[in-house]
Amino acid sequence: MKIYTKTGDKGTTALFGGSRVPKHHLRIESYGTIDELNSYIGLIRDQEISDHLKQSLNKIQHDLFTLGAMLATPPEKETLKNGKERLNIPKIDTTSIEFLENEIDIMNDSLPQMTHFILPGGHQTVSFCHIARCVCRRSERLSVALNEEDTISDTILMYLNRLSDYLFVLARKLSHELQAEEVKWIPEKL
Repeated sequence: MKIYTKTGDKGTTALFGGSRVPKHHLRIESYGTIDELNSYIGLIRDQEISDHLKQSLNKIQHDLFTLGAMLATPPEKETLKNGKERLNIPKIDTTSIEFLENEIDIMNDSLPQMTHFILPGGHQTVSFCHIARCVCRRSERLSVALNEEDTISDTILMYLNRLSDYLFVLARKLSHELQAEEVKWIPEKL
């Protein structure tokens, strides 16, 4: 597989199905931010964390590649003229969302109840989780905007929303395991 094709040298790129759009197109921003998120999740997975969490993050990274492929396929190119799906891979569905919910519930059950907002930080690994959470929220915002222009699967939006929750709870779990202080945000009185 050749890495450079020179087809993007003038500021356009191809979507799955062949149509070309500017590299700043909202669809490109959407799945490009998913790629950025996937890189941060790889950074978290490279930390000293449990094998279970590493396996969960690996699954999430695979799901994000799938999600990116779904976003790279415009609705008019999803099926071929013979009615077959152009993107011949499993799609993100409720099973992927339920996986995140189950992982959230398992982690949350082992944590003290949250009574305040928490400031990001306390340990480098925890901070990576918060950065990933913020990138996930940005990818969700971009995907919502894309959905207003070009309908995308509801499961993409649900998955991103749940993933940001997962990353927040993961940050709390790792704070607990690493014995890092969770700094509560308590507004100063005027």
